Amino acid sequence: MKTNEHISVLLNEAIEGLNIKENGIYVDATLGRAGHSSKILERLKEGKLYCFDQDEEAITYSKEKLSKINSNFEIIYSNFKNLKEELAKRNITKVDGLLYDLGVSSPQFDEDYRGFSYRYDAPLDMRMDLNNPLTAKEIVNKYSLNDLTKIFKEYGEERYSYLIAKKIVEERSKKEIETTFELVDIIKSSIPKKELFKDKHPAKQVFQALRIEVNDELKVLEKSLNDALTILNKNGRIVVITFHSLEDKIVKNIFNSVSKIKGDRHNDYLLPSEIKKPEFKLVNKKVITPSEEELNLNHRAKSAKLRIIEKL
Repeated sequence: MKTNEHISVLLNEAIEGLNIKENGIYVDATLGRAGHSSKILERLKEGKLYCFDQDEEAITYSKEKLSKINSNFEIIYSNFKNLKEELAKRNITKVDGLLYDLGVSSPQFDEDYRGFSYRYDAPLDMRMDLNNPLTAKEIVNKYSLNDLTKIFKEYGEERYSYLIAKKIVEERSKKEIETTFELVDIIKSSIPKKELFKDKHPAKQVFQALRIEVNDELKVLEKSLNDALTILNKNGRIVVITFHSLEDKIVKNIFNSVSKIKGDRHNDYLLPSEIKKPEFKLVNKKVITPSEEELNLNHRAKSAKLRIIEKL
């Protein structure tokens, strides 16, 4: 099933958070189906928007969508870990704002052949970039018991990591595990029966862990965010929307590290001009979450959190 339907989460909050100037340079690090990019582009007259994505289907769809607004954009086929390098190739060393809408877009979840969802029977894939040689199938069938346990625990925060990993190793010794439903059945047979009756799908956290491992999401985010901070103009902003605690923790820690000075207590022996000040400030000290109205319209917004930082 192919679809391009995607409801952008925290759309208005993200766009307002960017504080867009009509002649500014902006980056959408996660183009997807151009929900946020469309709104940014609508506000640009003399400015330019650079969009990053590694999903060819998303790029094809979004290029046509954005072209109907204006031509002040360029789509870059690359992972956003290469953001700084790719912009430098285009002689862009400073920007006025960057947006990250992390996680998997609705079309990727809903396209059963991509293997992201435990609700569709499909080959174990989970690649955002279809040119990536590593798939979920290879991880499930080749990783050691210890490595599987580790990624399920660290990336999926799965309490039954060892039991699930152990069952996977047992089953793959009989037959290669090829599809999402095969994996779901293994997960269900690995955990206590009481877990099967809870609201949360028993495979959710393992699938999250596999997706993060396939796409190296956390390391990529850390590198890209640190690079983004170095190319931000004065009064420029970075807006990040996360969908699980591991992403949000990385964003929170990086933003806090540059917006606070360690040991910044009052010092009577220093002149005001000698006191070191941070280069950035948190625009919202309290994380922004979706409204009840948005949650009623889009259940996938439930875990979303938005953080904004500004260069001083």
